[in-house]
Amino acid sequence: MNDRPQSGLNPTTPTRIGELSERSRDIFRSIVDSYLETGEPIGSRTLSQRGIALSPASIRNVMSDLEVLGLLRAPHSSAGRIPTQAGLRLFVDGLLEVGNLANEERRGIEAQLAASGRNMEDVLTQATTMLSGLSQCAGLVVTPKRDPALKHVEFVPLGPQRALVIMVGDDGTVENRVIETPLGLPPSAFIEATNYLSARMSGRTIEEARHEVLSEIDQQRAELDGLAAKLVSAGLAEWGGGQIGGGAPSLIVRGQARLLEDVNATGELERIRQLFDDIERKNDLIQLLELSKQGEGVRIFIGSETKLFSLSGSSVIVSPYTDQQHHIVGVIGVIGPTRINYARIVPMVDFTAKVVSRLLSQQR
Repeated sequence: MNDRPQSGLNPTTPTRIGELSERSRDIFRSIVDSYLETGEPIGSRTLSQRGIALSPASIRNVMSDLEVLGLLRAPHSSAGRIPTQAGLRLFVDGLLEVGNLANEERRGIEAQLAASGRNMEDVLTQATTMLSGLSQCAGLVVTPKRDPALKHVEFVPLGPQRALVIMVGDDGTVENRVIETPLGLPPSAFIEATNYLSARMSGRTIEEARHEVLSEIDQQRAELDGLAAKLVSAGLAEWGGGQIGGGAPSLIVRGQARLLEDVNATGELERIRQLFDDIERKNDLIQLLELSKQGEGVRIFIGSETKLFSLSGSSVIVSPYTDQQHHIVGVIGVIGPTRINYARIVPMVDFTAKVVSRLLSQQR
């Protein structure tokens, strides 16, 4: 994968990686690499023993400079340092080396997803479960807005200039809407409008039938009298944004328990608990992930760059996927602690999103 992953929200970093000296970059990279591997602070003496060709004193001076820049911090009284969230962002944007998945890994991902069947929900559920297992994080996916075909439409008068529209989807969902109606509608107009729409919209989504119905009315080809036509137009004008008329996207999360497998300290456990709370606030999480549908490629959200993860200090790596018309309809990826293995997970998420898009494009 040659494209560099995009920042989650394009935050302003305290410095550019090119503004650091080669010595500072080497030490900074070593500290971040160690943190992503162990989650523990690392000191100057250990860095010197690991191949940094400087004395511990010289390394400490560089670490102090990086701390002043806001890229490193000392988690407690020890001499060791770990990257700040700003430091992780700088590393991801400027130093992260993202390669391609091995052919064996690619074949494994393709085989697992292809075996899940052609149903969209099956493909997406299997993909999130698979990503969770491969990344040891929680897998997540935002699914497209549901827009089932209609099974029944009915207008019920409520009083002067008000009516209830009942819409039943072929998947069993029911939506009731109160609309404003023209003054003086007789009972026959509600019956006529119900019969007209039931004949034209049964088995079709609202969006599929809306243009045709409105065009018929505009061109006076509809088999309706004037008042019933106004009622139908009023109903169509009000529909949309609900479960049936273009519902909200939904969120699938798999593998939260994996986030507990590498928890060693009480502080880490508390952050994971907070992350679980963040995930439960699904509407906020969906709103964040919807931002990822604004462009192609992998996007990375780190910690307090978003209000949602300001307490849990978590990272999200996601990539959009497309439908049969090659339109971006959702995002898929993983969520976990900020010290996840970005170099491995970024290409994994990117490739999985591409496989999902290909499978969905083959659906009939």
